[in-house]
Amino acid sequence: MPRPTARVLTLLELLQSGGTRTVAELADRLGVEGRTVRRYVDHLIDLDVPVESVRGRYGGYRLAPGYRLPPLMLSDDEALAVLLGLVAGRRAGLTTAQRTANETALAKIRRVLPRHLARRLDTLLESLAFTDQPGPLGPPDAETLLTVADAVRHRRPLSIRYTDRDGRRGERTLHAYGIVAHAGRWYVTGEDAGIGEDRTLRLDRVADARALPGSFEAPVGVDPAQRVVSALATAAYRHAVSLRVHGTVEHIRAHLPATVASLPEHEPDPDRDQDRDQDGNRAAERWLRVELRAERLDWLPPVLASLDRPFVIERPDELRHLVTALADRLASRARHT
Repeated sequence: MPRPTARVLTLLELLQSGGTRTVAELADRLGVEGRTVRRYVDHLIDLDVPVESVRGRYGGYRLAPGYRLPPLMLSDDEALAVLLGLVAGRRAGLTTAQRTANETALAKIRRVLPRHLARRLDTLLESLAFTDQPGPLGPPDAETLLTVADAVRHRRPLSIRYTDRDGRRGERTLHAYGIVAHAGRWYVTGEDAGIGEDRTLRLDRVADARALPGSFEAPVGVDPAQRVVSALATAAYRHAVSLRVHGTVEHIRAHLPATVASLPEHEPDPDRDQDRDQDGNRAAERWLRVELRAERLDWLPPVLASLDRPFVIERPDELRHLVTALADRLASRARHT
């Protein structure tokens, strides 16, 4: 027979799953009488677990919002970390059984959060977008994340202190459009009000974020995730690379995703569109310009070789030399037995 302590903990688990539970339902699940359920509820209240009594025909017991998560006693930062981890896990594509467990865990934790923190977390989740490349998330400072999310939700200007990749620190006023999680990092995208240009900033480099008076209008139809992808693909790295590749967009994207390279739009070419393959079907492959920026070029030759499609290097010359050197090494090794 289960010990009373085990039944009390089971009662807590039932209440954490959400909703109002009748005394009869709880008694049946615990295998005890109704008066014993009431005694177990008194035990939980003595432990500062916020259990509410609901009167009426459909009354019973439910958990009220509390200032800690019983029995784990998580702090606000810990609760934030758990919830974001569950959201990221759901985004990663879990099986049906795991997804069910994920949803019930989310519901249990959210139900006992303090109201002020629950509101701020809702604001963060409403402001958060994911790209197509989820990764292990490393959240920035929790207060910074929540402050930025609140500014996104209410369209309030933000004053931030930002450290760029060269280590330079400066004050900025940001009109934030959205928060994006991509490949293990968090970004905020918006307009730098001081220069009137869009910027994508890493949230782990943001410090002292605070909302300013007033409000701003965000562009209509803004897509924060797409802005981050485009910004990463066109970042001002050392080398500007331009290629022409004969293939399909899907094939090129499989090797050079949107966060790495851009495929500028081309006007339709009537002659090219009339090309047919040997079976008389419209050819799916065509010449596409591919542009990207990179701090180093040594990783590109193997990627171009893996494309297994004709390509032309327009610039820079250094990339041509690296591709030729790779081809020579491969040919040399192929001759050895």
